[in-house]
Amino acid sequence: MQTIASRCGIPRLWQLLLVLLAATGLFFAGAAPSSAHAALTGSDPKQGAVVERAPDQVKLTFSEKVAMSDGSVRVLDPSGKRVDTEKTTDLGSNTYGVKLRPGLPDGTFTVAYQVVSADSHPVAGAYTFSIGAPSDTKVALPDQEAGGGLVGGLYDTARYLSYAGFILLVGGAAFVLGCWPRGAGARPVQRLVTAGWVTLTAATLALLLLRAPYTSSGKLADAFDMGKLGDVLNTKTGAALVSRLLLLAAAALFIAVLFGAYVKREGPGQAAEKKDLTFGLAIGGTVVALGIAATWAMAEHASTGIQTGIAMPVDVLHLLAVATWLGGLAALLVALFRTTAVDASAVQRFSTVAFTSVVVLAATGTYQAWRQVGSWSALTGTSYGQLLLVKIGLVAVLVGVASISRRWTGHIATEANGLAPEAAAAMVVEQRAKQTAKQASRQTSKQASSKPQKKPVTVPASGQDGDDDPERSAQLARQQAAMDTAREKRIRDADPHRSGLRRSVLAEAGIAVVLLGVTTFLTTTEPGRTEEEAAKATSAAAAQRSGPLQLEVPFDTGGTDGKGTVQLDLDPGRSGSNTLHLYVKRPNGSAFDVPEVKVSLTNEAKDVGPLPIAPDHIATGHWSANGVQVPMAGTWKIAVTVRTSDIDQITVKKNAQIG
Repeated sequence: MQTIASRCGIPRLWQLLLVLLAATGLFFAGAAPSSAHAALTGSDPKQGAVVERAPDQVKLTFSEKVAMSDGSVRVLDPSGKRVDTEKTTDLGSNTYGVKLRPGLPDGTFTVAYQVVSADSHPVAGAYTFSIGAPSDTKVALPDQEAGGGLVGGLYDTARYLSYAGFILLVGGAAFVLGCWPRGAGARPVQRLVTAGWVTLTAATLALLLLRAPYTSSGKLADAFDMGKLGDVLNTKTGAALVSRLLLLAAAALFIAVLFGAYVKREGPGQAAEKKDLTFGLAIGGTVVALGIAATWAMAEHASTGIQTGIAMPVDVLHLLAVATWLGGLAALLVALFRTTAVDASAVQRFSTVAFTSVVVLAATGTYQAWRQVGSWSALTGTSYGQLLLVKIGLVAVLVGVASISRRWTGHIATEANGLAPEAAAAMVVEQRAKQTAKQASRQTSKQASSKPQKKPVTVPASGQDGDDDPERSAQLARQQAAMDTAREKRIRDADPHRSGLRRSVLAEAGIAVVLLGVTTFLTTTEPGRTEEEAAKATSAAAAQRSGPLQLEVPFDTGGTDGKGTVQLDLDPGRSGSNTLHLYVKRPNGSAFDVPEVKVSLTNEAKDVGPLPIAPDHIATGHWSANGVQVPMAGTWKIAVTVRTSDIDQITVKKNAQIG
């Protein structure tokens, strides 16, 4: 099988790929910023902030516009009770707000959000701020990431099946219509294309039902909530899935004509009519295939970021090229294993089509790599870039295996003197059958000459007037079908090179299945370019919201002069090196000395600490420590120990967000 080779040859293909690789380097060198998966870049109140009074609303700013519904943002008090009005508003400039109820108590509040970015993927997160002073909180956020769990697994499976169905449907139909028209009458090929349509339709319905729990609750039962389904239909992704279902209805009509009326146009006087029907099917099928491919482009990575007007058509071409190549490969594999009628000319035509598909894939893939990765550091340092390298490696292996298939095809064509492989195999079978028949005839003649002659018995043929036994007719029909099946198997296995060709094509198909899986993961992975941009934006936002931490910790040791307040100042109040100042004051605000004061830091979430700090006495009621190291940003438990006499001591603990 010449899946990628044409008269241009393999060397020319490698030269083309090298040129495109060099172009990729130039693209990466001049990459511009972009965005796809949304990232939280700012908030009001800021993360870890301590405000004197309760704000009227909480504001969230994202790196791009997001889809947000009522309940997408939750504000929880220290006891875990919701204190927002459950109504979100778009404030402009990618900023969204949710109002808070009046009369909120002091303490630490948690803001949890789950939204859908412009490329259809769910984004979730949480942070805390405090009113009055930090406090303990009972809020327990789920460990499961947005889009994960059972629903996420089912959704990703449906995505994979939808791509596989599209490839089989479009590629199989293109192989029949453009390379092997007689294949429209082959039952195995018909079943392949029909299976592609059924798989794509079922997967699209599953995606539509799972969309609501995938982007919100994560509960499988919500897939059958008609109210939530109605909300999905009003989104960009919902509209794309519904459009795909409508186009699949048109695809069903295309399949019915291709395997119905088209197959029947085989008569000697129907050449012109079949030609017109072929043209009509080609136009209609191309329009439907373009439409189905566009339902992915309009709702995913290509629909957001830079150059969307170019990226969406390029994405459509990329999908069609993949389907034409791999779907045609699957159809050829079925033809090699399950039929004996595929022509050498059909293989040669598919060779040209596949070579063109590889060229289109290389060009569109290079553009997509530049747009989604953006830099060499993202190519190796992000999940998207690493998956892309795996995909490129699989494509290279696929090209290598295809070159082996091309050599097998050349051997078959040479030994068959230009005949199709199946025709050559059939010729071998016929020759063997004739030799066997002659030997049997000679043996029968010898046996007949040595035995007395008997009166011949006439056995009526099946279906003739002398045959009035339906059971016998059915038995003869089954025997004939079994003989035909055995003969087809002998034809398939007669050519000594055919088994090698089938093995190489089967290897191509296996690699294609893995390649499809990697591609599916790529479509759900945050692009490398935007991952780096989001990290930069998040770091900038974190640096902006970081500031000196100030806590007031009251204490009462119970002894003489045992009441007071410790004021703790940590500057700059973020991970890394900090300066700590402690001020001990009496209830009237005057400074006074105590025998000992010390501090420790503990991050229970990361199992870090306690980290002891022993400040030096500077002046009356003032202690200080330089170079206080905070290993990481997060919620830290600050324990302040105050000793007012030899026997009177107390340790007071407070939670605070550092960094």
